[in-house]
Amino acid sequence: DVQLVESGGGEVQAGGSLRLSCAASGLTLDQYCMGWFRQRPGKGREAVEEIDTSGTSRYAESVKGRFTISKDNAKRILYLQMNNLQPEDSSMYYCAADVYSCPVAVRQPHVLWGRGTQVTVS
Repeated sequence: DVQLVESGGGEVQAGGSLRLSCAASGLTLDQYCMGWFRQRPGKGREAVEEIDTSGTSRYAESVKGRFTISKDNAKRILYLQMNNLQPEDSSMYYCAADVYSCPVAVRQPHVLWGRGTQVTVS
């Protein structure tokens, strides 16, 4: 079974930090474009940060200097280190894997998604 499972979300005060993890099974990370996305109720899914097969990352301006994406190919885990969290970062966070393109083609049916982990910043 191909699966992505996020963890590490929670509640934190403004200025705090969290590290999200996305454990992948049934796929090898170095063959996929991997990304973190977030979505608030009633809003569209927003790309937070993505990393391609060569390890090059791209990020949203809103998280520049605060969030860092990384991955451990051997452990098949994608990470998102989030520092200096702000209330506007509160959202459901999802990881995604796209074997065909980078950036992740969010509307394409072949893209794999996890179920998400909630981050709340007060």
